[in-house]
Amino acid sequence: MEARPVFRITGATCVKGIPIYADIQGEPHAIPANNINPYLVDAPDILLESRTRPISDVPEMVYGNKPVDGGYLLLSPEEKAELLYKNPQAEKWIRPLLGAEEFLNGKERWCLWLVGISPNELRAMPEVLKRVEAVREFRLHSPKKQTQERAATATLFVENRQPEGGYILVPRVSSERRAFVPMGFLAGHTICTDLNNMIPRATLYHFGVLSSTMHNAWVRYVCGRLKSDYRYSNTIVYNNFPWPEIQIPPSPPFAKGGITAPSNEASPPLKKGGRGDLIEAAAQAVLDARAQFPDATLADLYDPLTMPPALVKAHQKLDAAVDAAYGKKNFKNDAERVAFLFELYRKSTSLLPGETKPKQKSPRAKA
Repeated sequence: MEARPVFRITGATCVKGIPIYADIQGEPHAIPANNINPYLVDAPDILLESRTRPISDVPEMVYGNKPVDGGYLLLSPEEKAELLYKNPQAEKWIRPLLGAEEFLNGKERWCLWLVGISPNELRAMPEVLKRVEAVREFRLHSPKKQTQERAATATLFVENRQPEGGYILVPRVSSERRAFVPMGFLAGHTICTDLNNMIPRATLYHFGVLSSTMHNAWVRYVCGRLKSDYRYSNTIVYNNFPWPEIQIPPSPPFAKGGITAPSNEASPPLKKGGRGDLIEAAAQAVLDARAQFPDATLADLYDPLTMPPALVKAHQKLDAAVDAAYGKKNFKNDAERVAFLFELYRKSTSLLPGETKPKQKSPRAKA
């Protein structure tokens, strides 16, 4: 059940309130509000713009890689084993592949990643060559002209945004039952599909803020929906999110527990607010708590019924560090957090130049 504004008439006065559900199956209680904005929080009437860049000084988020291959560049574990049996030399061209389903539910999938392959190497692998030919035929028969044109490069994904180094993976769709959208660090060797978003050059600090209740409250209020599940977009959710104004500490090249966490090349000057190193330490504690359960999937770890107490406590400590970075403590609920963030958003965007759209040429008058 989603929140709706509630109005109570007392004489000639209209008292506005926002319903808060402590239990989705229970009855709501209304919190008085001065103004109910389009996102159902007590904040100014603001409509978030679709932005191409973040309003804060953070790494950009991009879509994952899009194959458009008819499935011929993708491999199940059985298909991978069969391919390597016939063409053992193909092993260097096979990479682990993660869509949202594989990432959240621990499923194994692979792909042919043929970036940089030479004609001689390709011809030496007949089974791989068959798959490339099948990709070519699939794209040639597409109704889209752009896809047809990409038949000329059938060895490659149609859209390749894969970073060379590590990145944070954010699934584009996540269950509404979860208090946190599960995110993770991946090495550049693991290919991310367009069912996820990626943040190249991100650090433990970025992971910590994004994994906090502060950010996830923002997600719950401003994201789109697929049925009732959250749809995480870069243009609305990530790019409009106001980050705390603090010093971002450099991260070590590798975080504990085998998690890749690329370091910043340079640390920005100290700004007002809390300390980023406390957020990094709390973020690492979240990763360490996850690592205590190597056989559990992220879906299980973040299910409200099966989330381990150690992970719950780690997230609580992370929330305390992130809230302190914003200079606030003891938020009562998500609505209060989001109202606070909207005020930061208003202050931040008032100083930003508007995003300009390309001008359209006006038609010339005929002579």
